[in-house]
Amino acid sequence: MAEQAQRRWRASCPNCGAPVEFASAASSSAVCGFCRSTLLRDGETLSRIGQSAEIFEDYSPLQLGATGRWMGSGFAVVGRVQRGSELGNWNEWHLLFDAGEQVRVGWLSEDNGQFVLSLEAPLAEAPPPDPQPGLPLTLAGQRWQVAAVVQAAVRAAEGELPRVPRPGRVVELRNSQDEVGTLEFGEEGPPVWSVGRGVQLADLALQGLRTTAEGESIAEATFKGRALACPSCGAPLEPKLAQTKSMVCAQCNAVVDLPEGEAKALGFTAQDRGLPPLIPLGRTGTLAVGGDKPETWQVVGYQERCDLPEDGDDEQSFWREYLLYNRLAGFAFLVDTSEGWSLVRTLTGAPTPGRDTGVTWQDRAYAQRWVYQAKTTRVLGEFYWPVRLEDRVRIADYVTRDGQYLLSREQQGPEITWSGGRPVPAEAVQKAFNLVAPPGLFGRDASAFKNSGGTLLRNIVIGLFLIVLLFALLRACSSDDCERYKTSFGENSNEYRQCRANARGSGTYIGNSGGSYGGYSSGGGGHK
Repeated sequence: MAEQAQRRWRASCPNCGAPVEFASAASSSAVCGFCRSTLLRDGETLSRIGQSAEIFEDYSPLQLGATGRWMGSGFAVVGRVQRGSELGNWNEWHLLFDAGEQVRVGWLSEDNGQFVLSLEAPLAEAPPPDPQPGLPLTLAGQRWQVAAVVQAAVRAAEGELPRVPRPGRVVELRNSQDEVGTLEFGEEGPPVWSVGRGVQLADLALQGLRTTAEGESIAEATFKGRALACPSCGAPLEPKLAQTKSMVCAQCNAVVDLPEGEAKALGFTAQDRGLPPLIPLGRTGTLAVGGDKPETWQVVGYQERCDLPEDGDDEQSFWREYLLYNRLAGFAFLVDTSEGWSLVRTLTGAPTPGRDTGVTWQDRAYAQRWVYQAKTTRVLGEFYWPVRLEDRVRIADYVTRDGQYLLSREQQGPEITWSGGRPVPAEAVQKAFNLVAPPGLFGRDASAFKNSGGTLLRNIVIGLFLIVLLFALLRACSSDDCERYKTSFGENSNEYRQCRANARGSGTYIGNSGGSYGGYSSGGGGHK
């Protein structure tokens, strides 16, 4: 972005006298980089209207002054607003596009561990006064689904902004065109309307990203300045991603709620020490997500979850989720169930309702497979949302007829998150992360995802025959009833323990075909 192409305006901060520069004539607010005063521009005059809190550092590779290109136009990152709600905190980066074009207010925002680039637009009609999560809504000529309704606070701000950031209600909408619509309601005036799409930072030709003094990327460095004492045992906590909202103490295994900035960590939840995950925390591997080119992903978090059967006679399922991180691609989830492995990411948009209980997404029809309550039973590592033991969510899983594409809808509180992905062969997981383990630990039956009518009927018939045969064998021998769970998941796994409990006359039997592909707690690591 050429310096001479910009219409720049400079004045002195009325509080400290430091220079404050505006690169856009459309910007009406800024935060002084020296004294943190919130400034309002009125023509050629700057007035101080408040004080902004200090920006709390995070994993984002972006910073003020970074440049890039999108849809053929150059832009510069000139401002940032940090917002927060009950779902967590997120960044909204203000983008200034090349001069000579119509003034456009752009934002690059975090969205559940990924990024969305949005442009503000006029809104001709008044939006509904009380939208509810999960319900359809027509606005600006598009059909949307309400994904979240939250009260968003302003945590901090810096740089140049199109207006003074205010707290208020934020309504997030998603549609089948893979778009995100956002309504921001302030204390007065009409809501601010913006529409965006998911982007990969690697596709924005970004220059001037943050690095450490040694030239190492911020996301690859250890944030030594944020070391905290575990409130349970006193051991030091040193999150690798400084934006982390929850992490597990390596000493006592407590789940600790991390504060913003340098505040003392107070909240924690004790948990038992279980078996280590199959893929160690910190291990890196190369995987291709959603048809994209292969990327290097690092395991930064791990959680174990189970469904909550509504009927005591129903089967219960357990699964495991690995939170993967890539500096420019964001986050993804590697899910390990009794039916196989899958690699999923959150969607920017939302599927459209299809026939019966099914949905359609990107010209593919998905049949609803399971609807259930689920909870988190164990966590390790770090998470970009405030993870909680015993967190309960409502999940609906969907699958295409050939079983090659998966969707999951998850609702927690005021937010609905859709994620999508594909099954991954166990051998690919082992190879990607250079794992050496007994074959039984990885050999799940990925064909169980298939949902074709003939195959499903055949599997049901075969399954019934095998169940009858299994019970006959169990009555005829005295060997370990649950040997297959012991072989596949380990002697201390939830599956094996539950099966053994059932054999003693208590607990719930864990079937091998009753699992879910999972999903994950949206948590709200980013809202927009």
